[in-house]
Amino acid sequence: MHEPGPPRTTSVGESVELAPRSPDPEETYEWAVRDAPAESAVEGASGPEIENANGNGGERDGRSPVLVRGETSRSDDPVVHLRPDAPGTYVVTLDAPDGTHRQRVRAFPDERRETELRVPAADLPLADADVDRVSLLWAHNERLLARDRPERDGDDWVLETRVPPGRHGFSFVANDDRGNEHGDVVEVSGPGRPRLSLDARVEGGRTGEDGESDGPRVVLTADVDAPSALGGGNETNGSPVAVDFLVDDRDAGPEAVARIESLADGATLAVPLAEIPDGILDGDGLRIHAVPHAERYGASETVRVGRGGDASGGPIAVTDPHAAPDWAESPTVYEAFVRSFAGDTLPTTFREIERRVPYLESLHVDALWLTPVLASPTEHGYHVTDYYETASDLGSRESFESLVETCHDAGIRVIFDLVINHTSRDHPAFQLHAAGVDEYADHYRRTDGAFDVTGTDWAELDDGDMPEHYFDWGRIPNLNFDSPAVRAWLLDVVDEWAAVVDGFRADVAWGVPHGFWKEVADRVPDDVLLLDETLPHDPFYGEGEFDLHYDTSLYEVLRDVGAGEAPADAVAEAFDRAARLGFDDPGAQLRYVENHDEERYLAEYGRDALKAAAASVFALPGAPMIYAGQERGNETYRGPIRWHDGDTDLTDFHRDLAALREREPLLREGAVDFGDPAADVTVVDGDPERVTAFARTAEKGGDRLLVVVNFASESATVAVPDGIETDLFEDRTVGTEAEVDAVAVFE
Repeated sequence: MHEPGPPRTTSVGESVELAPRSPDPEETYEWAVRDAPAESAVEGASGPEIENANGNGGERDGRSPVLVRGETSRSDDPVVHLRPDAPGTYVVTLDAPDGTHRQRVRAFPDERRETELRVPAADLPLADADVDRVSLLWAHNERLLARDRPERDGDDWVLETRVPPGRHGFSFVANDDRGNEHGDVVEVSGPGRPRLSLDARVEGGRTGEDGESDGPRVVLTADVDAPSALGGGNETNGSPVAVDFLVDDRDAGPEAVARIESLADGATLAVPLAEIPDGILDGDGLRIHAVPHAERYGASETVRVGRGGDASGGPIAVTDPHAAPDWAESPTVYEAFVRSFAGDTLPTTFREIERRVPYLESLHVDALWLTPVLASPTEHGYHVTDYYETASDLGSRESFESLVETCHDAGIRVIFDLVINHTSRDHPAFQLHAAGVDEYADHYRRTDGAFDVTGTDWAELDDGDMPEHYFDWGRIPNLNFDSPAVRAWLLDVVDEWAAVVDGFRADVAWGVPHGFWKEVADRVPDDVLLLDETLPHDPFYGEGEFDLHYDTSLYEVLRDVGAGEAPADAVAEAFDRAARLGFDDPGAQLRYVENHDEERYLAEYGRDALKAAAASVFALPGAPMIYAGQERGNETYRGPIRWHDGDTDLTDFHRDLAALREREPLLREGAVDFGDPAADVTVVDGDPERVTAFARTAEKGGDRLLVVVNFASESATVAVPDGIETDLFEDRTVGTEAEVDAVAVFE
């Protein structure tokens, strides 16, 4: 089946990539807009409305084209990009080898606001007289260096732009050299994203006055919330949160879809089973997506209505088609930078990692994330040259599978680092692309040579043409997901390794289209974990895509607290920020202090702050992670693990954190509360700015743990609320006051 996936949501000013699934590069695909909002330039479209990627065909009524073909040399349109020009619903069709497929895109109003980025010339790390040009680098231009250029305004460099409300990090880069980069933050006032959680059930029918029942029905109820606005004084989320229920166009025809959606009443959709056409519940079921929206729109949630088992005629059940694997609901993750894991004498191989699995067991680790293990000319492995062969210095595929099996025997899952945004420029596919082999002409993205900041004398396919790459990563060109050949190739790579490992950590997940990740999520086995690297924090990668997300919000706060630039209570602000971004589930986050891309927390902020930061990660909802060497006192971010001269007490501290989390269900499953009783914790002796507290509470019942974390170098004495008897971390009895070194977990 080449169906294009679920309904999509976006806003005016945002582009949505649309593509066939399981593409056959030898077949032909054509897209068309069939219906559009009245205000759109394609109102009442009854045939193809598509423009070339370069804009050929011109603008209509001064507006840019709505449907833009992907950047390939093909004469058909396998991948297109819909750029809504008005709010409302766009109906598009895909003519594929297996028939015509329908897909809808719900576009909400433009969320962007006029914003000024201004940096004094004196703040750039280069003498003003030596600055010839400045480039903007941030998420909103896909980290494409040299694309957007600030202009000089007096003593400042300034760029006017439009971005959604929020706190946005950006950099001004002098002379396009990242060695001359100045980082800053701009806060754009306005509302946060609304969010929802769905309650779904099948219930008996209602009985009318005449005594007749309308039969069983499925009832979806959305619990919606809108976080407070960021900045702007009194500005709040003034409009109430509404919910759009979208029936998946893959599961029912247009008339049935319209009929079912018409049954929505506010935040509730009740569908009599008799309204669902025959046969649907016996196959893939009926998938229904719920989207919250107010002044902004939020990430959707999805339920599947279908038979409880494979057999036709079984009971009707409502399930989450994107549920995380049971083993991954709150795992303790250990990241190993593979080529330094064996220490400073032995070269690291799969066999040497396998010999150290008992150490991982002692740390109570649930999952081992290995940095890339595929063929690569680099030590870090992120420049892949072969997706099907393991790196020769690490060992054979058979030895890798032996490592996986040993981990499984120890109850440890293995997470594979999936690097598919780019390849090495030494990959044969890129070499053939650069050398003009027709079969590989569309494998990589190309861009204007005027944007080159690498100084490379690139082989050109056309005048002024060069490989596209993020930042200044000149050795890793971006793959072209507009090409069905590339999509088919990388889906095969996913299939290949999903049969071996237990999960994927997606490197540069933000550089790969959402539609591709949705296909990956539907493709991999149900027990395979998907973990994203999204920078910054983005809830839309949880929209039928990833199970766990890099929690950059907490990471940044822990760094600020460690540096003394924020009080310890700012940990709560990280959760507020995640809520404003639109995250609903605090348990779907990978919590970390450091990783292979960051400087060591110990080296930056000291041992005591590291212990407090690690304790925070382990005591909050989500999946805590240890980066190999963090627990041994490493101060170099990719250096060999300090096995023989490491900090054993620090190792025991991490071991005790993981063991306590393993023993105490509330630390894995409980809700987090920064209000009462945590607010009743007072510092009697010590630095109150370096102490924070929060509670982990059972969603049902009165069970509760109170966590107190101290980032200071000296211990703090705190007064604790009535009823506290024990510190579970230190395994001690406490009175009305207790001394806290790095952490206490009171019960």
